[in-house]
Amino acid sequence: MTDPDWGRNVPSTLKAALRRTGLLRLLIAPGRFRAFVRQSELGIVLLGAVVGVLAGLVVVAMSAIARLLHQAIFRIEIRERLSSAASLDTTTILIAPVVGGIVLGLIHLVLAYRRKRPMVDPIEANALHGGRLSLTDSIIVCVQNLVSNGFGASVGLEAGYTQLSSGFASKIGVSMKLRRGDLRILVGCGAAGAIAAAFNAPLTGAFYAFELIIGSYSIASLTPVIAASLLATSVARPFVPSSFLVNAGSFGAVIPTDYVPALLLGLLCAGGGILLMTGVSMVEEVSRKSSIPPAIRPALGGIVIGLLALVSPQILSGGHGALHVNLDQDLTIPALGFLLLMKSLASAVSIGSGFRGGLFFASLFIGALLGKIFALAGMWLVPGSALTPAVYAIIGMSCLAASVIGGPLTMTFLALEVTGDFSITALTLAAVITASLTVRNLFGYSFATWRFHLRGESIRSAHDVGWIRNLTVGKLMRPDVKTATAGMSLAKFRESFPLGSTQRVVIVDDDGKYVGIVIVPEAHSSLVIDTDGGLLDLIRYRNSFLLPTMNAKQATRIFEHAESEALAVLGDKIEQHVIGLLSESYTLRRYSEELDKRRREVSGET
Repeated sequence: MTDPDWGRNVPSTLKAALRRTGLLRLLIAPGRFRAFVRQSELGIVLLGAVVGVLAGLVVVAMSAIARLLHQAIFRIEIRERLSSAASLDTTTILIAPVVGGIVLGLIHLVLAYRRKRPMVDPIEANALHGGRLSLTDSIIVCVQNLVSNGFGASVGLEAGYTQLSSGFASKIGVSMKLRRGDLRILVGCGAAGAIAAAFNAPLTGAFYAFELIIGSYSIASLTPVIAASLLATSVARPFVPSSFLVNAGSFGAVIPTDYVPALLLGLLCAGGGILLMTGVSMVEEVSRKSSIPPAIRPALGGIVIGLLALVSPQILSGGHGALHVNLDQDLTIPALGFLLLMKSLASAVSIGSGFRGGLFFASLFIGALLGKIFALAGMWLVPGSALTPAVYAIIGMSCLAASVIGGPLTMTFLALEVTGDFSITALTLAAVITASLTVRNLFGYSFATWRFHLRGESIRSAHDVGWIRNLTVGKLMRPDVKTATAGMSLAKFRESFPLGSTQRVVIVDDDGKYVGIVIVPEAHSSLVIDTDGGLLDLIRYRNSFLLPTMNAKQATRIFEHAESEALAVLGDKIEQHVIGLLSESYTLRRYSEELDKRRREVSGET
């Protein structure tokens, strides 16, 4: 509520300045501010800035909680990373993931009883629901992610960062009654701020939003997303100093022949990314088909993770510390290959058994290992090249992450911002494009959209397709349908439906089931003779009809196949009771209007 003494406490000079700019009324009148946000591009920028600050605070809070959990559970030093800790108690390594799995199982039992609908992530929210995202569900996902990471499961915190930040953004946008396009942009601001703050990389965060959350780049979305990324980075930097800077070492100028191994590494990383996504899906499929209750699966997965961690503690948690250890040290190819296999297996088991998290940082870590292995095994490919194994590790990191997560420009900018070297970025861009193109042609999905595909969704990106699904036949049809029975005589039909009364009449049988449609002008034609057959010879479109759950695009295809200007809408395929009528012209007009609305949203037109 607004403080009644606020206006008296503002200095007169400041109050006069605010009054002159018209901001005073905006600050003290929520309704006016809401109208300002809806009518002005500057309003979306201001909301994007607010969301950026919140995203930075989310990253700071979640990072601090995860570190406290690591220190309390694994007894590590304040400045140590779990995956690179010098000494860990073997009993704790074995037991901690199991305990985390038990906690997640209990949370699952509570959710199964209290919450029946599936949780929606930012990509699905923007693709299907116009940016609407439950803040309660986002908090639950955040807690699950913290438990998973805090007890040592091989998942990062990036999924929790983006989920909670986007949840706050969606809540703010819904409260401001933003339009569909503006709400989607604001959700993108939340995700952009989260990734930017997590990696101290504002360009990476911004293009993460453009490529993965919003699904497109536009002038209208540029300013709010960039503002959110910059502010989130500024908020988080004093509290979460960047530990992701990678030293590529000293090397000479990049020569044209250096692009050959870079492109080969891109192809290799594309294959590795496909294998990783398939492996995670296989573990999930085995878990679903087993008779093991979902609440017990995380604990069983925790046993496997604990056993793997006994062999290599570097697979624990996200892997920030382990990444630097393996980039800085001179390890052999077998050692790097063994760690790559262990991390891949641990990540697949963690996610497949029910731990909450994503493959963002795991893909970076695995890609860096793959790039270094490639460099050590194939240095003879480019005689005279000055590139170090660390350079190939950076290229591999970006390529495999682009293969799994998607977003080739996102991962290219990440390479630029963590190295500060443009020559490495050029090599990375060529390799990332190769990897991304290969995955799209051979696999077709990123990790998030592949999981949607497995549950029956056809989402391939965050492009807004939800409006098509919302534009259903049930919403477009006219319920006032003229009907007649199939046994009616032609004379009776002509008497009941004279010329000009209606264009078409839906014919039903004695039980009310759909039979077809009779065109009224045809029934009144002088060429048609009244016979004992009545209307049967005039009935059309017997097997062509619509269902209320069909969307406008599906209805358009049926109109085209039936070559009809209008079709009956049936309640279902079994009862076949007529509930409405829909014309092709109206369907196309409404479909075109919605397409134009989406075009204006992308171009920034009001």
